[in-house]
Amino acid sequence: MKIAVLGSTGSIGTQTLQVVRELNSRQESSCNPHVDIIALAAGSNVELLAEQAIEFNVSILSVKTPEDALKLKNIFKEQCKAYNPQIFYGEEGLINVATSPVMLLVTAIVGMIGLKPTLAAIDKGIDIALANKETLVAAGDIVMKRAKEKNVKILPVDSEHSAIFQALNGVNSRDRSALKKIILTASGGPFRGMSFESLEKITPQEAMQHPTWNMGNKITIDSATLMNKGLEVIEAMHLFDVKPNEIEVVVHPQSIVHSAVMYKDGSVIAQMGNPDMKVPIQLALTYPYRADSYTKELDLAEIGSLTFERPDFGAFKCLAHAFFAAEHGGTLPAVMNGANETAVGLFLNNKIGFNDIQYNVIKVMQEHMVSNECPFLKEPSLDDVLIADKWARTFILNETIGGLK
Repeated sequence: MKIAVLGSTGSIGTQTLQVVRELNSRQESSCNPHVDIIALAAGSNVELLAEQAIEFNVSILSVKTPEDALKLKNIFKEQCKAYNPQIFYGEEGLINVATSPVMLLVTAIVGMIGLKPTLAAIDKGIDIALANKETLVAAGDIVMKRAKEKNVKILPVDSEHSAIFQALNGVNSRDRSALKKIILTASGGPFRGMSFESLEKITPQEAMQHPTWNMGNKITIDSATLMNKGLEVIEAMHLFDVKPNEIEVVVHPQSIVHSAVMYKDGSVIAQMGNPDMKVPIQLALTYPYRADSYTKELDLAEIGSLTFERPDFGAFKCLAHAFFAAEHGGTLPAVMNGANETAVGLFLNNKIGFNDIQYNVIKVMQEHMVSNECPFLKEPSLDDVLIADKWARTFILNETIGGLK
């Protein structure tokens, strides 16, 4: 099987490559396909990308800037003169990687930058292993409609959505009228149990200390504010064709139950396992089959107990406003996502405080609903979504609450 990976040097990307190593180390079968990596895209981590490219003999590469591309070429001249891949950069490079001659595109890139390459791959009839949740948050209706038209499978990589995907392939999976609701679990992040006021002085270093998962910077901060769970609510709506009131978020700090579905007869089917992203990544690569895994088996007796609680919408206002965006749809989720990406960047650079992320996202969403400059649209085109995203980012930079330090 031939694949391409967007974001190969990030957390999900590097784990995807490890899954490929593990699959290729075992005897090939229908359940355990040999995987050839045809194309990789990264940002500015040129050294790691070079290592990956040489190891897997990748023919198409993309980096962030022309300078990164030149640096990559020079590395190959020094280390492996016989190796001569095509090297691209920027948005065009991402699209070239996404539309390379592959069966599956793993979208492990973070942020709205993944939207156009994902759509380009869908237009080529390439199945998507989706880890880039912002694509569906900002333009879920457009992406899912395009995928249906092109008969393209969208296979979820997020552990929660993979869990739901697996649970829905159980009883009455073809009859969605039997589904009552989706139960989306959340670890609660590093600040579970803290009040909104006590979060005021949180530093980026403290927010990066996630108790369960090892993730990239942006996703880790989103997990600390619970915005990540809000984004996953909207993603789940589009992936599984459900309404916001059919999704319940439950805090589960052990991260063993990755999510569940409840059927109308009261039956609940959950997917459980140790917290290891390689499991959902591997399933996306081998679907509809399951391959052996090197992941530690779940030992319930060793764990002892599992706990669940309701999220604190008062302390973690981003989650509440993500539900609001989900209910209204249109351009509002794109505005929320663009505002959040920008605010998180400012926080990571010590420009605003932790609670200022939430203040800014809420302010931009409120402004968008009454704005003449960038009015709320219920059924936006792709261009409308991109305009709304850009407006939200600009608004944050010009009208930052909390004051740039």
